[in-house]
Amino acid sequence: MRSVPQPLAGVFFDLDGTLVDSARDMHDALTALCRELDIKVPRYEVVRETVSRGARAVLRCAVGDDEARIDAVTPRFLELYVATGMVNTHAFAGMDLVLRQLEARGVHWGVVSNKAGSLVALVMTKLGYDGRAAAVVGGDTLVKRKPDPDPVLHACALAGVEPTQCVYVGDDPRDIMAGRAAGLYTAAAGWGYLGGADPQAWRPDAVSTDPHQLAALLGLK
Repeated sequence: MRSVPQPLAGVFFDLDGTLVDSARDMHDALTALCRELDIKVPRYEVVRETVSRGARAVLRCAVGDDEARIDAVTPRFLELYVATGMVNTHAFAGMDLVLRQLEARGVHWGVVSNKAGSLVALVMTKLGYDGRAAAVVGGDTLVKRKPDPDPVLHACALAGVEPTQCVYVGDDPRDIMAGRAAGLYTAAAGWGYLGGADPQAWRPDAVSTDPHQLAALLGLK
């Protein structure tokens, strides 16, 4: 079994379902869209489990697998999501402490998300993280997205750290695939939007059930 790299130079996080809980605002935006379209609003619990897979996955909860219809309604859905002001988006319990502990030890941290960069920026600003992260990479920052390793490698380059001295944390198999391919130690966020999946099946180097356990894994306690 691999060990967390020492000295630890950087820790990078997926955004939705790992660093922050944004499901309520995503559901609110979908609810507003469904009312405009006069269709049934999916239950929050159903939508929550899809948030890590992006806007299109969220929309499938309401409009099914009609890709043309999803294409048509995605721009309006994103408008409604921005209109929520991310008022119900917050860091998962314990994550603020993890970030402060990393900063206190001089360990760089950042975000690598498949969410559009403009939306990532809104969330980071709302939570006061925008001036603290050493790297922020969105789904449209590069040509390729996770599970390709390029976004993770780009974050490492922006932060000025070697990938082999870093950890990537995420709640989706694409996160683990991207982190592994980039040469980082990978940790699955067991508190995220797993949709009933067993994160052990993704073959991460470790699974943390909550941010407190992640802090222990990283040697922050």
